[in-house]
Amino acid sequence: MNTRDPMSIPDVQGSADSRHLPIDKVGIKSIRHPVKVLDKSGGVQHTIASFKMYVGLPHNFKGTHMSRFVEILNSHEREISVESFESMLREMVKRLEAETGHLEMSFPYFINKAAPVSGVKSLMDYEITFVGEITAASGYSQTTTVQVPVTSLCPCSKKISERGAHNQRSHVTVTATTNDFVWIEELVQLVESQASCELYGLLKRPDEKYVTERAYDNPKFVEDMVRDVAGALNNDPRIVAYVVESENFESIHNHSAYALIEHDKSGNKK
Repeated sequence: MNTRDPMSIPDVQGSADSRHLPIDKVGIKSIRHPVKVLDKSGGVQHTIASFKMYVGLPHNFKGTHMSRFVEILNSHEREISVESFESMLREMVKRLEAETGHLEMSFPYFINKAAPVSGVKSLMDYEITFVGEITAASGYSQTTTVQVPVTSLCPCSKKISERGAHNQRSHVTVTATTNDFVWIEELVQLVESQASCELYGLLKRPDEKYVTERAYDNPKFVEDMVRDVAGALNNDPRIVAYVVESENFESIHNHSAYALIEHDKSGNKK
């Protein structure tokens, strides 16, 4: 039996390193933990998030203390909330004795949507990511990313075809930096309103007729999609910077079409 005093066990991670190379990010990733998220209807969603937790490591330290990241997750209540996100990041930087830190959590978020004609309700899921960073230069910053599946219908296909037009599911991803509170539902709705048509979990026949004709009457190239979403983001004063991406999973090609717009309203270069 090992009776060695734990206090006398050497701290290898905290020992000196002679290579004089700082590490930008070191920590753990792909660790899951319960979280709770307020939704716009006034309820609370209980879900599971995948976390990434990193700090910057000065050149003179050999390693960081990986176990402390897990301790920080478990030291909070059973379910971490979006409201505790910043305080948890600041605690992480302090406990790891770092100057910079990165905390990221990704989770599925559900919105109860009514079909456009029948009104039948069903859940739609969206992938959400919160990223918080502490840097020596700018202090704390946070972004919210929403990935929204939508329908896109090709304007060229509609123009040149005698019967119909090819359409497909697309993923529009918005990463937003805000100066005020913005609901997840608001970002999702902003994206869906600019698509050829939004998606629903459940459709009756009158609904299916509606969404098919809605997409046909509202064709969008991948370029149209990102420009229209960017225009809507430009009109929201709470959005101070953003990246908007669209990936169209082409139904007549074995590749995707892709477009991206990145903009900081303050004029700062990213």
